[in-house]
Amino acid sequence: MKFNRFRSINRNQRGFTLIELIVTVAITGLLGAGVTMAMFHVFTQSNQNTNSMAASKHALNAMHWITRDAQMAQTVDPDEASGFPLTLSWTEWDNSSHQVTYTLEDGNLRRGLSIDGGAPSESVVAQYINSDNATTNCELVSGVLTLKVTATVGEGSRTTSVTKVRQIAPRPGL
Repeated sequence: MKFNRFRSINRNQRGFTLIELIVTVAITGLLGAGVTMAMFHVFTQSNQNTNSMAASKHALNAMHWITRDAQMAQTVDPDEASGFPLTLSWTEWDNSSHQVTYTLEDGNLRRGLSIDGGAPSESVVAQYINSDNATTNCELVSGVLTLKVTATVGEGSRTTSVTKVRQIAPRPGL
């Protein structure tokens, strides 16, 4: 009895109605649009995160090297306008004199180390550093070196800038 009733329901259905097809296409379109937007957001956000991490890495690397040398320095001589070139000098325990000069050229922060007046060994310690005096500078006030470094990575509307500020006290009493 139940089997015959089920058979009669199936006989009356001949396919999908136009309304059912339109609703199905609309739902599929909305799902497709949502997936497309999510994928676009993931790819865009991934690029922005990569730029942000790179800018942060380079700004922190610049801070690390300058802090390391400034804490050893007995003499700190920043340029009056922007602070770069920044010259740091000290004498080691074995009486060897060290002089480090930081220069900013084409977005690269270069470190030149000279020991006992010899030829300086040059290395790039950070890239993507802004050379604008307002965003990257250092100044010596009351024996404390204030360093501000801004790194910018990316192009056009997808640029990311990271600014780090640190106050560094050179070796006391020397």
